[in-house]
Amino acid sequence: MIVVPAEPPYWTIDVAEVTSGWPDDVYAQLTAARIRQVSYVPDAGHSRLIERCQADAAMRTVSLTTEQEGVALGLGAWLGGERHVLLMQSSGVGNTINMLAAPIEMRVPLLMLVTMRGEWAEFNPWQLPMGQGTRAALESVGTLVYHVDQPAEIAPTVGAAAHMAFNTGRAVAVLIGQRAIGAKNWNKQTGDGPR
Repeated sequence: MIVVPAEPPYWTIDVAEVTSGWPDDVYAQLTAARIRQVSYVPDAGHSRLIERCQADAAMRTVSLTTEQEGVALGLGAWLGGERHVLLMQSSGVGNTINMLAAPIEMRVPLLMLVTMRGEWAEFNPWQLPMGQGTRAALESVGTLVYHVDQPAEIAPTVGAAAHMAFNTGRAVAVLIGQRAIGAKNWNKQTGDGPR
């Protein structure tokens, strides 16, 4: 029996993120890439990965108030001799576009892992514009972008993106599709979404 809350929020996250194991595999890739600094805006899609990084004494995690702070942190990490990854949701990508000029023009590596919204099975219309424009926005300022929809492909793609970023001095983003992380559901007592 499914119990639906009587009060908002009515949506929940599918368990695909937890059961697929991809966050643990991505954590292993970040460790192999010698990532020492992890910045993030709290996001359910990255929650397991964030927990793994927080538990690692060799990694420093920083919770951000806005995504562009993570771009600056990445610059500072590289200038200080460390590697960094920025974790964010697609709705925050728009906040980074102006700031991305710095690492791109300076040829400072920046690895970004972006959980997608506004794609497959999205319920929130406000997520659609940035979700549909994320790739184009990043590419328009010179970021290399990889999009993954299958959980088994996420970790190898992150490994390849890290290799490319840190060996070529490029900004590289991996967009992790909603099919892989699990779509948010709008569960109302009627079962068919908002009215």
